[in-house]
Amino acid sequence: MAARAFALAARVLGALTRAAVAASAAGVLASLALVAWSVVMRYAFNRPPAWVDDAVGFALVGIVMLAAAQALRRNEHIGVDLLTARLGPRARRWAEGWSALAALAVALVLAVNGWSTAMFSRSLGIVAEGNVEIPVYWVQLLVPLGGALMALVALETLARLAAGAPPAEPPHAVERPE
Repeated sequence: MAARAFALAARVLGALTRAAVAASAAGVLASLALVAWSVVMRYAFNRPPAWVDDAVGFALVGIVMLAAAQALRRNEHIGVDLLTARLGPRARRWAEGWSALAALAVALVLAVNGWSTAMFSRSLGIVAEGNVEIPVYWVQLLVPLGGALMALVALETLARLAAGAPPAEPPHAVERPE
């Protein structure tokens, strides 16, 4: 029964992180299209849209925060494997556990402080200055969302390590130069 619940939770979390990455990828494509359109408007027609830089800056927050959980789930965040590659299986599991605990701590800070900051901005009615005047908390809410997803992934990693299960989604193979 526990194995079935664990598998269901892993499938749900996998679906959530894949959906977040899809939204992040859409943000990258939209940003690329906006920047390209802005360049054409600037240099071909001498009528640059003033709001594009602000919009792409706001999108960048979502791009990063929505993709972070899947990168963590695939163990694709920047890391130094010089030491861990030389560890035995038991010591490597301990190192992975400490890494997951550190990721959980950071994720909780992002979720809790991001939520507090967004709600504070909302209570004051803070609006972004510049060419895109939107409520700042709309963009700030992406931080606790990304943090919450990362926290769930870190908890899943800890549960897998405790159960001796393999990683949820192994990283893609990377060829290393010799």
